[in-house]
Amino acid sequence: MNNGTIRAILERIESARRILVASHSSPDGDAIASTLALANALREMGREVVAFNADPVPQTLQFLPGAASLVHDLRDVAPFDLGFLLDAGELRRAEAPLKELCATLINIDHHPYSEPFGEINYVDEKASATGALIYRVLKEGGHPISPDVALCVYTAILSDTGSFRYSNADSEAFRIAADMVEQGGINPWDVAGGLYESQDEKRLRLLALALATLQVSACGKFASLTLTDEMMRRTGASHEHTDGFVNYPRSIRGVEVAILFRQIGPDAYKVGFRSKGRVDVGALARQLGGGGHHNAAGAEVQGALEEVRASVFSRLQIGSATD
Repeated sequence: MNNGTIRAILERIESARRILVASHSSPDGDAIASTLALANALREMGREVVAFNADPVPQTLQFLPGAASLVHDLRDVAPFDLGFLLDAGELRRAEAPLKELCATLINIDHHPYSEPFGEINYVDEKASATGALIYRVLKEGGHPISPDVALCVYTAILSDTGSFRYSNADSEAFRIAADMVEQGGINPWDVAGGLYESQDEKRLRLLALALATLQVSACGKFASLTLTDEMMRRTGASHEHTDGFVNYPRSIRGVEVAILFRQIGPDAYKVGFRSKGRVDVGALARQLGGGGHHNAAGAEVQGALEEVRASVFSRLQIGSATD
């Protein structure tokens, strides 16, 4: 833990009155839950807080305290004394002019190669989730963890560790989760119910179409699913309904890397990667102009589907051969 950096963050909070808390667009559980954990805590400290994301809160995360207060447009807002961009990796992923709006901008993140866009950059790629870094800041500042904050911190860690199934589920992740249950009064079943037992019917209909596209490489190490615009139209689903789809091909015995190809334009695909650990998909995503972690990453790739798929599978075969 970098206590000097955390103390510098606490000093900025102490001197600020109006604060913006934001995260990356197309938010996942860690992005939304970390944003709300910090925003709720800052409000409890008496600060005027705006929580922002360029995209709507996914339906499965709308149970989190403060989710309804998240704004999606920063036009015509007054400037902020202090701003936080969480879990983003790059400033552009906020899809908002944060530098212009905030007198001071702080970057809190656990992505490797996180862009140092902040006046303060609190980046720890070994942390299980950005929510764990928010917890460290609040604990170092002596701020009591309220039930609202505890629910958000717990959800951030549960989400980004794949319900404690991924390799980033370290001892700190379990300690923080235990603290949230013991001190914050969190009921793990309530959180699991919100995340996993409240799915939209559209999501399951879309998943049925996606599973029919399953492809496994000849070597058996790589498998993919594909989602097209036509599938989205048929089911009435949106991109938020695709969260977690990439884990289905990864669950196949022998598969080391799973890929989800999601169409985002006539000849453009968002490619999501999940690795079981042997292959660094973060490095692969960076080759394609994207980014992410060793085991979870993504990029946007231009081209027809078969060209994109062939390019990705070819790079994976080369990468796994040299891994």
